[in-house]
Amino acid sequence: MDDFRTPLSRARGLGSAKHGVSHWISERVAAVALVPLTIWGIYAALRLSALDYFGAVAWVSDPLNAVLMVLTLAITFWHMHAGMRVVVEDYIHTTLSKTGLLLLNLFVCGLAGALAVFSVLKVALGGA
Repeated sequence: MDDFRTPLSRARGLGSAKHGVSHWISERVAAVALVPLTIWGIYAALRLSALDYFGAVAWVSDPLNAVLMVLTLAITFWHMHAGMRVVVEDYIHTTLSKTGLLLLNLFVCGLAGALAVFSVLKVALGGA
């Protein structure tokens, strides 16, 4: 029976050809956004290394610095999650292993990113 099917009918249901494009674009946008944020991050690390504890807390409490630091962390963890997702999807072929690793990637990146952002906000809003 399958011998009478056209190539198009055999290909249907195997996934969307448009699915990967949005992931590819989002990875590139995150990478482009990280370029100026990384340059700022290097500046921030150099600036913070010259300060004592109270100077560092005051520096992080500045709204511009806090926002840039949160953006850097959030986009970095999003980019890491997207990159690891591609690696798992491309190189892990066992369904159970792939699903487990994709969930682990999501939870590790999400938890680490949330803790990092929470830490910056706690210092920036005066809780430290």
